[in-house]
Amino acid sequence: MKGYVMRQRLLWLLVIVGIGLSACQPVARPEPNGKRLRVVATTSIVGDVVRQIGGDAIQLTVLLPVGADPHAFEPSPQDVARVAEAHVIFAVGAGLERFLEPILQQAGGKTLRVELAQGIPLRSSEAELHAEEGVLHTEEQDPHLWLDPHNVITWTYTIEATLSQLDPDRAAFYRRNAEAYREELRQLDRWIQEQVAGIPPENRKLVTEHQVFGYFAHRYGFEQIGTILPGVSTVAQPSPQELAALEEAIRSLGVKAVFVSSTVDPALARRVAEDTGTRLVRLYVDSLSEPGGEADSYVKMMRYNVRAIVEALR
Repeated sequence: MKGYVMRQRLLWLLVIVGIGLSACQPVARPEPNGKRLRVVATTSIVGDVVRQIGGDAIQLTVLLPVGADPHAFEPSPQDVARVAEAHVIFAVGAGLERFLEPILQQAGGKTLRVELAQGIPLRSSEAELHAEEGVLHTEEQDPHLWLDPHNVITWTYTIEATLSQLDPDRAAFYRRNAEAYREELRQLDRWIQEQVAGIPPENRKLVTEHQVFGYFAHRYGFEQIGTILPGVSTVAQPSPQELAALEEAIRSLGVKAVFVSSTVDPALARRVAEDTGTRLVRLYVDSLSEPGGEADSYVKMMRYNVRAIVEALR
């Protein structure tokens, strides 16, 4: 535990040094007289974590609406204006927000971009590329870091350091919020481990519509049997042969459920579930629910997902 804390403190210091190097141009300090930092987050999940730390001290804008697929998002001119006016934009990074680079260029390159994947070892997943000669394989970085709460703890250090450097007068406020939220995330991690313990080890098999649960599976002892869509994005489509092979694996391994994200069309996943006689279970992965809904914060999202997974697999 002591080693983990020391690593997090070292990361915090490295983030402070790296913040000034990650922007194309120096970013102005917030205006005087108590005005708030203008902060942009790419997804609703990133936005919630930033909000937990920044609270009312920041003016937060989230680019992607609730329910939007970050893999297929197309920004509007209004999004470019929001980014251009911001002091900082927080993104997951690791290739998730491919739409972001054009926005930053159109916004003039003056907004500080902070990628929360920095400092986190990324997992790779194998994707298949089809060519006339046959099937080619390539490695992709998996950007779905937030499905392991320990990675979100790392995010909080990055967010705290960034906000504190841009707005040093409120550094103590950001620190208190970040420390309280980190404890909530540690409690969440312990709760997930307790819940997963109720699933027989032989049932801890995951089939999802795209490769999203790599970090979750690694942390909590699940096996990823396969995905309906190849790769870590939702834009690729499977071949009939791939679907047939996945359905055969589901039957032969006794997989109990197929999990589908709330941001994608469930039709293909529903077909696989019907073909194999398994349950189709909807989860929140790339987006929170609407405000007031069952998964309208990161912690509520993870608790909702874990309850659904445990119920389907135990």
